[in-house]
Amino acid sequence: MSSEWRDGNRIVLLENGEEFFPRVFEAIRRAQQFLLLETFILFEDDVGNALHEVVLDAAKRGVKVEIMVDGYGSPDLSPEFVNSLTSAGVRFVYYDPRPLVMGMRTNVFRRLHRKIVAIDGDIAFVGGINFSAEHNISFGPEAKQDYAIEVKGPIVDDITRYVQDAMGSEQITRRWRYHRHHRPARNSTPGDAQALFVWRDNDEHRDDIEQHYLDMLHEAKTSVTIANAYFFPGYRMLREMRNAAQRGVTVRLVVQGEPDMPIVKVGAELLYNYLVEGGVEVYEYIRRPLHGKVAVMDSHWATVGSSNLDPLSLSLNLEANLIIHDSDFNQRLSSNLDRLIAEDCVRVDEAKLPKRNWWQLTRGVLVFHFLRHFPAIAGWLPAHTPKLAQVDPPVQPEMETQDRVTPNNEGAKP
Repeated sequence: MSSEWRDGNRIVLLENGEEFFPRVFEAIRRAQQFLLLETFILFEDDVGNALHEVVLDAAKRGVKVEIMVDGYGSPDLSPEFVNSLTSAGVRFVYYDPRPLVMGMRTNVFRRLHRKIVAIDGDIAFVGGINFSAEHNISFGPEAKQDYAIEVKGPIVDDITRYVQDAMGSEQITRRWRYHRHHRPARNSTPGDAQALFVWRDNDEHRDDIEQHYLDMLHEAKTSVTIANAYFFPGYRMLREMRNAAQRGVTVRLVVQGEPDMPIVKVGAELLYNYLVEGGVEVYEYIRRPLHGKVAVMDSHWATVGSSNLDPLSLSLNLEANLIIHDSDFNQRLSSNLDRLIAEDCVRVDEAKLPKRNWWQLTRGVLVFHFLRHFPAIAGWLPAHTPKLAQVDPPVQPEMETQDRVTPNNEGAKP
């Protein structure tokens, strides 16, 4: 499958679950032909149960429904939750489920991390929001700050066919052949409402998303803002961020200040000296955990998707982003991030940088070299071909009937 820029799309920014879930559920209620859904996490909470309800209703009215969840991210769905869907005709697939070893999950690497919904070839949703209540602000202090997009237009066809192929869907009318692209698709005449669907896999498209970030930083003229939950990229991206800042581009990076996993902040802090001393403005988001994976450049370029800028997303996981050339959308996302920085972030200035000493310098050098070579290191990890495990519908008990014929017509009346 090759990526191509598509004109004439309508793209809506959705912030957090309060904006995302109602739009998705309403689109599912309007579905007439098919629904494709991929997610890393599906929990049996208020959000998961609400999704279950609208999906079950869609299946019962004849919509062809296919759902794929990650075996690591969604390991605890009850048989009742899944069986009620498959009994209604839903095709339910786990991506690479693995058995527990001493009560621990072993399928840590090469996860299905995409979050995509595609409906009727008419509308699609792409972003970083999972189907769990922790994406609603009402969840409390641990609620995640996150983003997704709703898109209509020609790009929906690309997203739909990609997900069908990834799921091994029976709806595929032709299989898209994969071609190696040494460089991502270029947009020779950037304009408004243009979109490019890009993904990362462990085959032919290992670094497509990363390359778009690198090209964006290299081409930036005035400003770049990157908000990324798990920020621990390779040396090339760090260098491009510094290079952009040193040629006069305002480069802002928003990372977690109140992380859901403490190790995330420890990793990001190792990079602060290199970035801040190179002119990059670094901000920590402190209202609650940041889960977003978005960026804007100048007045037209933007991206929203599932890909973090860390070793797992850039080297191992299956990810998907939409690259957008649209001045109106860029302005909406830029304004949102401006507000986030002004109201909910603390800038990491030179006074807050980790002290420079021989240990700090040595550790920084080791980290940089590790990041530079991580993709090669990841290739040495034990690998297997991930499997799609489809859940079969439960066996229906044979119905008793009063019209059963007795042997030799015993009891039959003349």
